[in-house]
Amino acid sequence: MISKFALCLGAGLFALAAATAAQAQEPMKIGVVSVLTGPGAALGQQLRDGFQLAVDKNGGKLGGVPVQITVIDDELKPDVAVGKVRGFVEGGKVDFVVGPIFSNILGAIAKPVLDSGAILISPNAGPSTMAGKACHENFFVTSYQNDQVHEVLGKYAQDQGFKRAYIIAPNYQAGKDSLAGFKNHYKGEIVDEVYAPLTSMDFASDLAKIASTKPDVVFAFLPGGLGVNFVKQWSQAGLQGKIPFLSAFTVDESTLPAQQDAAVGLFGGMTWAPNMDNPQSKAFVAAYEAAYKIVPGSYAMQAYDAAMLIDSAVKAAGGAGDKAKVRAELKKANFTSLRGKFKFNTNGYPIQDFYLVKVAKRPDGKFQTEIAQKVFTDYADPHAKDCALK
Repeated sequence: MISKFALCLGAGLFALAAATAAQAQEPMKIGVVSVLTGPGAALGQQLRDGFQLAVDKNGGKLGGVPVQITVIDDELKPDVAVGKVRGFVEGGKVDFVVGPIFSNILGAIAKPVLDSGAILISPNAGPSTMAGKACHENFFVTSYQNDQVHEVLGKYAQDQGFKRAYIIAPNYQAGKDSLAGFKNHYKGEIVDEVYAPLTSMDFASDLAKIASTKPDVVFAFLPGGLGVNFVKQWSQAGLQGKIPFLSAFTVDESTLPAQQDAAVGLFGGMTWAPNMDNPQSKAFVAAYEAAYKIVPGSYAMQAYDAAMLIDSAVKAAGGAGDKAKVRAELKKANFTSLRGKFKFNTNGYPIQDFYLVKVAKRPDGKFQTEIAQKVFTDYADPHAKDCALK
């Protein structure tokens, strides 16, 4: 005969085991912060969708743990972003925050996120400030430091012997980093250095000045809707093919569906392109196009890599609960990046290769950037020396 004590003990152990199993299956909470409205929405949608594609590929889990994703539209407004993110990190006990696209939003949300103890992974924004003295042990970047992509074009312009350059970027931190990055390697004359409002849509006066001053080369960092309008107006002004046009994020997979033939032949700089010749990248491009019916750009690629980075770290750490273990595993970057070689510097920013890319029209009528030549190998940003992390 089974005693009442044994029954109670058995029931208690069963309940404890059930509770432990339920606790083990509690979802890992991730907030994805991206711009989903306004001129930058095309960029933000690629970030969101690239991250989601990786989660879907892993059956709704990362590191073997079910994932609960909350997507936040930062509206490209720092005060809005802070309000939404603060409510999430303070009330939701979030494990990771992934995002955003723009550096001014990252600058606004970094403190509340990092103060909460959550790990912040930026799949796009990479300001110089957070690469140097303001680096943080819980901050990682799966894109680049903002200066670096622009340095690709500056070095190319210098190597090509262009003597006079007209350069233009939006008036915010990434814009300033952009033009500084271009000038790091370009030593010719700057005909004009223009900082346009972040909401600029009409570039008639800039194009008129370019036409009159006749620089040897134009460099533009004008992401999203800014780039769409600039390139269309560039073509309409009859400048296409007359003055070499170098850019970063002005002609890419987020803008090409709107720019189309006006962008063909224009150059950019990046760590990856959809024609990257490795099996993981080919599989990603095919899966992304099948799921979302558009060609993925760097925003989607870097967000996908962010998810796979989390997957590798959480798996190795045995869950997301021990932040010190997760952080140590994140530093190892033990995942297969879509771009190939990838490792973290001491400041949490990548060391990687950079390429000159060129816009092409595919046989199926879609547009994409394609790798033209490698410009930098295993390139580390110069701000890591100012970071106290080891």
